[in-house]
Amino acid sequence: MARDDTDARRAMRLCTWISFGTGALGVLLLFFPQLLPVGGPWVQLALGVITLIMAFRARRIGTQGVEDYDGRLSLLGAMAGFAICFFAGQVAFGEIVRLAGQG
Repeated sequence: MARDDTDARRAMRLCTWISFGTGALGVLLLFFPQLLPVGGPWVQLALGVITLIMAFRARRIGTQGVEDYDGRLSLLGAMAGFAICFFAGQVAFGEIVRLAGQG
């Protein structure tokens, strides 16, 4: 049974909100890639990885330190991170193939 700790609750909320922020920015860049013309897929991949790290960190903190933890919000952040990594990874792979074909 997890014990309730206010520091853990605060850290879990902070990680969850950071994952939502980076996830929202990553999804926005997926739908409007012209907002970031230079290095777009690489920035999107970085945002996806940060989203995943923060979402899973929030889940770990929540399950270990918050008694009434409900992991749905951090799960939503993790799903957004996976989606960002998947779609941005396709574009980044296309860029690598395009650059390799020019050489």
